[in-house]
Amino acid sequence: MPPAAAGPLCLAPQYTSTRELLARAARHRGMDVVTLPARPTGDGTGPGGHYYGGPHYAARFGAGLGVALLEPADDWLPRLPFAFRRRNTVLTTLGAARRLDRPAFVKPPSDKSFRAAVHADGGGLPAAADLPDGTPVQVADVVDWAVEFRLFVLDGEVRTGSQYAVHGRLESAPLDGHRHRAAVLSFARRLLGACGDTLPSAVVVDVGLLRTERAPDAEWAVVEANMAWFSNCYAADPDRALDVVLRAAGPRERLSGRDRRFCRDRDGNGSGSGDRYGSGDRYGNGERYGDGERYGDGGGEAVQAGSAG
Repeated sequence: MPPAAAGPLCLAPQYTSTRELLARAARHRGMDVVTLPARPTGDGTGPGGHYYGGPHYAARFGAGLGVALLEPADDWLPRLPFAFRRRNTVLTTLGAARRLDRPAFVKPPSDKSFRAAVHADGGGLPAAADLPDGTPVQVADVVDWAVEFRLFVLDGEVRTGSQYAVHGRLESAPLDGHRHRAAVLSFARRLLGACGDTLPSAVVVDVGLLRTERAPDAEWAVVEANMAWFSNCYAADPDRALDVVLRAAGPRERLSGRDRRFCRDRDGNGSGSGDRYGSGDRYGNGERYGDGERYGDGGGEAVQAGSAG
């Protein structure tokens, strides 16, 4: 039996394929599905329940929904034991990254304020006039991901998953029946057994087969972790993905003590919530809408093919 929902599934107004798949799964359960207005009016209150959509919309209009939005900490990946990430990754500032004199993969940790990519040096990063020096960024080694998978995780267990890329090119396939399924789940069990308490109870974790100069033979490693309420489900089971989304963006009164530290607006301002959001999808399927939020189908960031950090 799927976890009980409380209230409707509220969708941000921008169309995405994942939004439609989740809405269909919710209706099949008997849930109400509400598409939120592009420009809410009145006192800002909404129908409550659960949310799926981008962080920019949530930051501007989501307070009245009474939804607790769970997301990993900005420094989760850099603090992960090296055995699980398999490349150097640091959390620093955009000002420091602009001084890089070597190739590196640079990305915003959560707010998607600029397009994540491999840069020959720091000269190609957004100028100070566009983003201040203090903007947090992750800087990582340039590596080659042979194949990448998205895992929807609930209470430390993988509920569903999908391959989403091969050598940096978008290529989705269900995890069920995949030749790497056993290896992916085995790696996920080790990761979640050792580090599951450093993640929200409902989250998306991307993993893949990684090659580096130090380790030319492919090794399993974490790509990144993302908020489930803005993640593309690719070829994963939408009904099982919905289980994770409902917990990741559910009624505030149901927020557990365990998850309180992962709540986006726990301090009144959010964890990296900001007001600027870029691509919601690692492989750049986005369309730009009038409210300034770029929507792919959620989760991750656009990168140069085959060179993610």
